[in-house]
Amino acid sequence: YSFAPIDFRKIASTNMLERLNREIRRRTTVVGIFPSMDSYIRLVVTYLIEYSEDWSTSRCYINPNTLQQVKEKRQKSVA
Repeated sequence: YSFAPIDFRKIASTNMLERLNREIRRRTTVVGIFPSMDSYIRLVVTYLIEYSEDWSTSRCYINPNTLQQVKEKRQKSVA
Protein backbone atom coordinates (compact mmCIF):
# COMPACT_ATOMS: atom_id res chain seq x y z
CA TYR A 1 0.00 0.00 0.00
CA SER A 2 1.20 3.49 -0.69
CA PHE A 3 -0.61 5.15 2.17
CA ALA A 4 1.04 6.94 5.05
CA PRO A 5 1.79 4.66 8.03
CA ILE A 6 -0.61 6.64 10.23
CA ASP A 7 -3.54 5.82 7.97
CA PHE A 8 -2.57 2.24 7.07
CA ARG A 9 -4.21 0.90 10.22
CA LYS A 10 -7.49 2.56 9.29
CA ILE A 11 -7.40 1.28 5.73
CA ALA A 12 -6.55 -2.31 6.66
CA SER A 13 -9.02 -2.48 9.54
CA THR A 14 -12.55 -3.81 9.33
CA ASN A 15 -13.65 -2.20 12.59
CA MET A 16 -16.10 0.17 10.93
CA LEU A 17 -17.74 -2.63 8.98
CA GLU A 18 -17.93 -4.85 12.06
CA ARG A 19 -19.49 -2.02 14.07
CA LEU A 20 -22.04 -1.40 11.33
CA ASN A 21 -22.98 -5.10 11.21
CA ARG A 22 -23.34 -5.25 15.01
CA GLU A 23 -25.60 -2.20 15.00
CA ILE A 24 -27.83 -3.67 12.27
CA ARG A 25 -28.01 -6.96 14.16
CA ARG A 26 -28.89 -5.12 17.38
CA ARG A 27 -31.69 -3.15 15.72
CA THR A 28 -33.19 -6.19 14.03
CA THR A 29 -33.03 -8.20 17.27
CA VAL A 30 -35.06 -5.52 19.05
CA VAL A 31 -37.87 -5.94 16.53
CA GLY A 32 -37.74 -9.72 16.75
CA ILE A 33 -40.01 -11.06 14.02
CA PHE A 34 -40.59 -9.04 10.87
CA PRO A 35 -43.94 -9.39 9.08
CA SER A 36 -42.21 -9.42 5.69
CA MET A 37 -38.82 -9.20 4.04
CA ASP A 38 -39.73 -5.68 2.85
CA SER A 39 -40.10 -4.44 6.43
CA TYR A 40 -36.68 -5.88 7.31
CA ILE A 41 -35.08 -4.26 4.29
CA ARG A 42 -36.80 -0.95 5.06
CA LEU A 43 -35.37 -0.94 8.60
CA VAL A 44 -31.84 -1.79 7.46
CA VAL A 45 -31.83 0.69 4.56
CA THR A 46 -33.17 3.47 6.79
CA TYR A 47 -30.38 2.85 9.27
CA LEU A 48 -27.75 2.73 6.51
CA ILE A 49 -28.94 6.08 5.13
CA GLU A 50 -28.79 7.61 8.61
CA TYR A 51 -25.33 6.12 9.20
CA SER A 52 -24.06 7.38 5.85
CA GLU A 53 -25.30 10.92 6.48
CA ASP A 54 -23.81 10.96 9.96
CA TRP A 55 -20.48 9.60 8.77
CA SER A 56 -20.14 11.99 5.84
CA THR A 57 -20.94 15.11 7.86
CA SER A 58 -19.46 14.55 11.29
CA ARG A 59 -16.60 12.07 11.02
CA CYS A 60 -13.31 12.39 9.26
CA TYR A 61 -12.03 8.84 9.05
CA ILE A 62 -8.85 9.68 7.15
CA ASN A 63 -7.38 13.15 7.19
CA PRO A 64 -7.93 14.75 3.74
CA ASN A 65 -4.57 16.54 4.00
CA THR A 66 -2.80 13.20 4.41
CA LEU A 67 -4.59 11.82 1.36
CA GLN A 68 -3.58 14.90 -0.63
CA GLN A 69 0.07 14.44 0.38
CA VAL A 70 -0.03 10.78 -0.67
CA LYS A 71 -1.61 11.75 -4.00
CA GLU A 72 1.05 14.39 -4.66
CA LYS A 73 3.84 11.98 -3.71
CA ARG A 74 2.44 9.34 -6.06
CA GLN A 75 2.14 11.86 -8.92
CA LYS A 76 5.77 12.89 -8.43
CA SER A 77 6.95 9.27 -8.47
CA VAL A 78 5.04 8.57 -11.71
CA ALA A 79 6.36 11.69 -13.45
